[in-house]
Amino acid sequence: MECAICAKHRGDGPLVGPVVWAGDAVVVSHRPGGFPGYLFVETRRHVAALDELTSDEVWAVSRAAWCAARGLRAELAPEHVFSAIAGRSVAHFHQHVFVRHQGTPEEIGWMDGPSWTGAPVIDIARLCRRLAGYF
Repeated sequence: MECAICAKHRGDGPLVGPVVWAGDAVVVSHRPGGFPGYLFVETRRHVAALDELTSDEVWAVSRAAWCAARGLRAELAPEHVFSAIAGRSVAHFHQHVFVRHQGTPEEIGWMDGPSWTGAPVIDIARLCRRLAGYF
């Protein structure tokens, strides 16, 4: 079975979302759908786990996640910016960087923000263009 993230990098499949920034080692994109402020930092190279990254990839991922978090904080003024690496569903390294919007009800778990129907409605393509300036 083909890797869904490798397909995404070619512009194919259900994971395709607006690209915020792309470098030699990593791609940063916004999650598809209407929830603003959910980014993925993915290695270009197909590699499954953090401990399999090269030192250059580690540096690139770290810097991209930092830039993404700074941009999200500045542009969306969220309650919090989270980051997580899990890797269970797709065996291609990816780091989640996402916000908890101001006013999110307490009963909404930290990973469940996109399920909240009260999230701000904004132009995600425009947000991605603004976020690009932080890289």
